[in-house]
Amino acid sequence: MSEIAPPPAEPPAPLGLYAHVPFCASTCDFCAFYQTEPTAEGIRRFLDGVAAEAGLVGWQSPVTTVFWGGGTPGLLPPPDLRRLGETVRARLGGRAVEWTVEITPASATEARLAVLREIGVTRISLGAQSFRPELLEALGRQHSREQIFRAYDRIRAAGFPSVNVDLMFALPGQDEAAWQADLGEALALAPDHLSTYCLTFEEDTKLWVKLSQGKVRLDPALEANLYEATWARLEAAGYAQYEISNFARPGHACRHNLDTWRMHEWIGLGPSAASQHAGWRGQNPSDLDRWLAGVAQGERMGEERVALTPALLVEDALVFGLRMNAGVDLPDVRRRFPGAPWPAVQAAVERLVDGELAEESGGILQLTPRGRLLADAVGVELLGVFTSPAAGRGSGEPG
Repeated sequence: MSEIAPPPAEPPAPLGLYAHVPFCASTCDFCAFYQTEPTAEGIRRFLDGVAAEAGLVGWQSPVTTVFWGGGTPGLLPPPDLRRLGETVRARLGGRAVEWTVEITPASATEARLAVLREIGVTRISLGAQSFRPELLEALGRQHSREQIFRAYDRIRAAGFPSVNVDLMFALPGQDEAAWQADLGEALALAPDHLSTYCLTFEEDTKLWVKLSQGKVRLDPALEANLYEATWARLEAAGYAQYEISNFARPGHACRHNLDTWRMHEWIGLGPSAASQHAGWRGQNPSDLDRWLAGVAQGERMGEERVALTPALLVEDALVFGLRMNAGVDLPDVRRRFPGAPWPAVQAAVERLVDGELAEESGGILQLTPRGRLLADAVGVELLGVFTSPAAGRGSGEPG
């Protein structure tokens, strides 16, 4: 009698690595991310700190995806890009499935791109934002439309397997015709992936000050029109929408972001970088000196540190998962986080469905067209619903 083969082991869960490179030559009017001006000494201290912080992490599995954001990662000189890359490569256990680096048009030199290809980067995200000079100026961007085209050509010539172009809409002074013109310029480049972000007004930014002073105004009706026009045009051009703001040709969706939105683990290195790892979520100080001081004392992700409870993970799995076109696989989420307050989860699902913001079929919860336009409001509505004391009563393992 032949032996029954054991069931195949599940593959290890994805593990992402995010490095925040905080250096910027100037601050864009809309940017709320931590940044500081680059100096040779500051860059050296940053690279030393990343290597030291990586040594504090309990690496229990190899990294599968890498993302360098900022700031402006491409602002680092080629030798420093290589050094940061070697620190990351030591944690990969082979080659990363995907390795993304954000680049500005002004920083995309041939020398930098050559180093990024050599260390194993597979994906470049080019921050164009707009092709119109007056809109770039309104955003405080320090590049020209000509630099966008030169940068894109260099990136393609360097041979990166996947290229993303970042655009922003609902900008001050931008009407629908101007946005459609920007989309046309981007489509003419034929990138593998497009990210189209509606301008948001973050506190402590120059744009927030202009909004509070009445120098710029919000126009929700125009925003809704631009969202819908974008979705229709990019679908017709062969770009599948897989998240509210992200569109890709087959095989080019950002794996790192997908894993993050599905509440898998990631490790953040650098000042202000967040982590979700080993049962905890937290953030590093948004200050180079304080971050370095903490690393020197063996500390990391000490700010906003919270335990990763099933309730918190389910809450975020819905908040971020509903932004994806594939929606949320409720049975799978229940399997992964059985200790969540499932009666409260089901009640929240029913409210979304009754309000025609979402629909459920075969255990898959997806936003309706109306819900997609209100995705941010849906996310805010879900925050705290499952982590309140009331939600925990009567919860536990499913029957």
